[in-house]
Amino acid sequence: MFGQLALTVSALFTGAAIYINWAEQPARLQLDDRALLTQWKPSYASGFTMQASLAVVGFVFGILEWIVTDNWLWLLGAVVLVSNWPYTMLGIMPTNNILKNTSIETAGPASRALIETWGRLHAVRSLLGGVATLVFLWASI
Repeated sequence: MFGQLALTVSALFTGAAIYINWAEQPARLQLDDRALLTQWKPSYASGFTMQASLAVVGFVFGILEWIVTDNWLWLLGAVVLVSNWPYTMLGIMPTNNILKNTSIETAGPASRALIETWGRLHAVRSLLGGVATLVFLWASI
């Protein structure tokens, strides 16, 4: 049962990450620079909370299933899913911090370029989630 929950949570994480890259990011890039930054700030805060929680919950379920079944694929999927945490902290957080500390009044080409960079960095989260989901799916077969 823990494995099916890990797979479900991982798929939710992946779906949310892909939605951000596929729909939300392209839509926000159509906005002017100030509106772009204004939209990114609360969207990022909400997305961070949701995706961070899903990564941890999926990791825990994957670890529990690994303990129960001794199938190393559950451990692998759990580690890949939770690797979004260090990747975010080391790879994305410097960009996030600059954007969070940029005032709306000073938004311009530099903040737009950072949000474009942020979108490319975030795509790695979609990839990590997809890999974790596939590993969990493989483990459940």
